[in-house]
Amino acid sequence: MKARIAGIKKHSLVNGPGVRMTIFFQGCIHHCNGCQNPDTWSADGGVIYDTDDIIRMIKDDRYIDGITLSGGDPLLQPDAAAAIAQASKQLDLSVWCYTGWSYEEIKQDPDLYNKCSRLFRYVDVLVDGRFLQEKKSSDCIYRGSINQRLIDIRKTEKEKCIYEISI
Repeated sequence: MKARIAGIKKHSLVNGPGVRMTIFFQGCIHHCNGCQNPDTWSADGGVIYDTDDIIRMIKDDRYIDGITLSGGDPLLQPDAAAAIAQASKQLDLSVWCYTGWSYEEIKQDPDLYNKCSRLFRYVDVLVDGRFLQEKKSSDCIYRGSINQRLIDIRKTEKEKCIYEISI
């Protein structure tokens, strides 16, 4: 399967706990003011990768504790994101996913939710919500603004109630 990727950071300490491989998906419709990755907005940018090649990179890296799907917005390429997340879980890695949509917005859009439901089966933490410049805070660990949440997505999906985690 093909995925349009803005970049891959093999070892990151800022996109979730531990040493993580961060895959930056290309394409974003949110266009948050103050976004740190505006070069990922265009759906036509980046480089086309085969997800098998990304999975191979993850398997070959012995030094990571998990992966982070970022962007852009990975939910715009949910099948590719799900394939990478599933393979990572099979390697006992933690999986984090960032999105500009709130969980409530995703649930209210049946088409979007259906496209993302497979991905959510393999994600441990969903970091949701747009970056809001006026709510920017250095006190937010793994987030840029205080409106963004760290959601235990599998527990949330199972219990039908949002479970935020605190770090």
